[in-house]
Amino acid sequence: MTAQHVDAHTLATLVADATTAPSLHNAQPWRFRHLAADGALRLYADLSRALPRTDPDTRGLHLGCGAALFNLRVAAAAAGRTPVVRLLPDPADPTLLAEVALEATEPPDQALAALYPTLHRRHSSRHPFSERPIPADLQDRMCEAAGTEGAQLVFPGTWHVQELLELVQDAEGREALDPGLRAETAHWTRTGPTGADGASDGIPAEAFGPGRYGPATPVRDFAAGHPVPGRGWAVFEKNPHIALLGTGHDEPADWLRAGQALERVLLVATAGGLVASMVSQTLEWPELRWMTRDPSSGMAHVQMAIRLGYGPEGRPSPRRPVNEVLDVV
Repeated sequence: MTAQHVDAHTLATLVADATTAPSLHNAQPWRFRHLAADGALRLYADLSRALPRTDPDTRGLHLGCGAALFNLRVAAAAAGRTPVVRLLPDPADPTLLAEVALEATEPPDQALAALYPTLHRRHSSRHPFSERPIPADLQDRMCEAAGTEGAQLVFPGTWHVQELLELVQDAEGREALDPGLRAETAHWTRTGPTGADGASDGIPAEAFGPGRYGPATPVRDFAAGHPVPGRGWAVFEKNPHIALLGTGHDEPADWLRAGQALERVLLVATAGGLVASMVSQTLEWPELRWMTRDPSSGMAHVQMAIRLGYGPEGRPSPRRPVNEVLDVV
C-alpha cells in the first residue's frame, strides 16, 4: 500500500476529526499509528479501554473503532484525499483493525466530504425528543447510508418498538443485579461537568440528560440512581423512533463495517436535523440481542439500535488529546 506524504498538522487534524466518533461509554478504545516511511495510517484497538463485563467479545469496541475509521475517511475526503482502506490487514495481529493510505491522486469522494460539517455537531442526546414523524425521504437516506457501508437499517413498526422498550427494562433489571457490571459503568461515568476532574473520556454529568418520569424509555440512565446536582426530571416520548442497524454476519470485519455504517447514518441524520442516542442495553445480553431483531426485516444480526428524533442537541463529551492516541514511527 502506498500513500502520499502527510504533514504533521494535517495528520493531527485528521486524527482529531476521527476521534469525534461515538464509542461505548465514551471509552475511546482506539490508537492510531502513522508509518512515516510509507505514509500509511493504522488504526488499532486499545484493549486497555475494553469493557470486559459490558462488551466481553469486543463487538462494541469494534463498532466504536469502525465509527472512528469512517470519520477519518470523511475528514480525508474533505482535505482532498482519497482514503484507501484495508480492514484487518494482518491476521497475526487482531488489534490492527485497519490500514489507510491517504491518496491525493484521485478526486475525493464528494458524498463523504459533504458530511464533514456534521462531524463536530454530532453528539448523543439523552433528552426527550418530539414524537414528530421522521420524513420518509430522510429515513430512505439513512437506509441508503447504511447500505453504502455494507449494512442494513430498518425502522421497525410500533409493536416491535414497544417490545424493544420491554427488553430495555429487562436489560436494566439484569444490570441492577450485576455488581461487576454496575461498577464497570460507574468507572466510565463522571459526576461532575466536563473537565472538572481532568478526565478526557467517559460520560460527564451534563451528558446524562434529565432523569425520567413515566413509562419505559430506551435512554440509558448513567446516573444509575445516584444524585447528580442540578439534574432535572422529564417525561420522555411514549413512542420513540427506533432504527435497527444490522449485518448478515457477525465477525470482527462485520463489526467494523457496522461501525462505519453507524457513523454514516448518524452524520446523515445530523445533516437532516435529527438528534440521536444509542440503545445498546439489550445488545449486551446475547439472548436479548437475538430478541431485538425485527423478524419482518430478515436482518440476521443486530449491531446497534438507534433512537432518533427531533429535540435538543446533546452536549459534547470529552475527547483524549491527539498526542495520547497517535504515534508516529
